[in-house]
Amino acid sequence: MSQSVTIAFLGPAGTYSDEAAHAFAKRLGVEAEFVALPSFNTVFEYVDQGKCDYGVVPTENSLEGSVTSTLDNFAFNSDCVILGEEVLSIHHCLLAAPGTTMADIKTVYSHPQGLAQCRRYLNAHLPNCQTIATSSTAESARVAASTEGVAGIGNEFAAELHGAEILEREIEDHYGNQTCFALIGRRGTQPVFQGTKFKTSLALFLNANKAGTLHMILSEFAYAGIDLSMIQSRPTKQGLGDYMFFVNIDGSIYEPDVQTALSCLRLKLREVKVLGCYPVA
Repeated sequence: MSQSVTIAFLGPAGTYSDEAAHAFAKRLGVEAEFVALPSFNTVFEYVDQGKCDYGVVPTENSLEGSVTSTLDNFAFNSDCVILGEEVLSIHHCLLAAPGTTMADIKTVYSHPQGLAQCRRYLNAHLPNCQTIATSSTAESARVAASTEGVAGIGNEFAAELHGAEILEREIEDHYGNQTCFALIGRRGTQPVFQGTKFKTSLALFLNANKAGTLHMILSEFAYAGIDLSMIQSRPTKQGLGDYMFFVNIDGSIYEPDVQTALSCLRLKLREVKVLGCYPVA
């Protein structure tokens, strides 16, 4: 690919979503214009409406689990499909204006998750500092880079973007924190990545919530010899106790066993919505 494309992400510039968008652009091999938007809903809307070629949204975090707002958009609000995945290791840094020392810091800014994920570090190294929540880790980097006595918690990407100095790296309490991001496009978009191993994401809607439905769904995949890497229920928002299922399976929709399983499920369920079929490492 050599053409220029637009990629939407949850802003402001310097967020982990922005970092993932740049990683996708590098994999695509394109010149990209990055469009910062105020919400995940807006990212989906821009792609659905053709205002941007692609969007980047988080789907799952190793500590917090699935990102429910992303799942709900796939299921109920959008017709976008997943074209690929990018997994980022989430490493928080303590950021400040150039020349700042630890002794200078009186206040620490970050997104609530950033503050929570670095609580032990803050208690040990900056126990007397006030903490203030910001709209994003990128915003805390921007404030810290230009404000005396303030530190922010963010990534190296945001530090470089806003001219902040990194005082400490990898200050998160839990190592192995990773977030999976999806590159989304309009339904019908041609595949953009090549691979030999594929994952298919599905949203399964029931005709009725009755005993044995989940067993039936699992049995169809088991009979076809298909491995499930994720299954999660979500309320349909139609009534208390009314649920649907998100499923990730190993395999491509073009494989005969997968086609057989999906055909059988379509006979037994109200809707089988394919959210994407894409290569994985």
